[in-house]
Amino acid sequence: MSTVFTKIIRNEIPSYKIAEDENNLAFLDVFPLVYGHVLVIPKQETDYIFDMSSDEYIDLFRFAKQVSKAMSKVIDCKRIGIAVVGLEVPHAHIHLVPLNNIEDINFQRPKLNFSEEKMHEIADKIRSVI
Repeated sequence: MSTVFTKIIRNEIPSYKIAEDENNLAFLDVFPLVYGHVLVIPKQETDYIFDMSSDEYIDLFRFAKQVSKAMSKVIDCKRIGIAVVGLEVPHAHIHLVPLNNIEDINFQRPKLNFSEEKMHEIADKIRSVI
């Protein structure tokens, strides 16, 4: 059974894509912790990130690094934090979270809700520097 992320990869459900290559995809989290929260996923559906082959794992993190560098250029933050939780969706993924303080990456805090227009604006801003 396909995960919600696989459906995003196949364009079966809409997303706010940031970057894509042959093996990976980055898009805005629709339940963000902060402005500019991005998810990075492998296109190959694998439940647990440590079940990925070493090459796939390294490639995913290489791709995430490229995306985080772009985020740093256009989002006002001290750093881009990284988290791998893996409990919400059974498809390996990395959270890239703009940080100004430690609470910005607290997954128990209420999620933000941006308008569709604002989400497009954020995605366009990050894409413009990739």
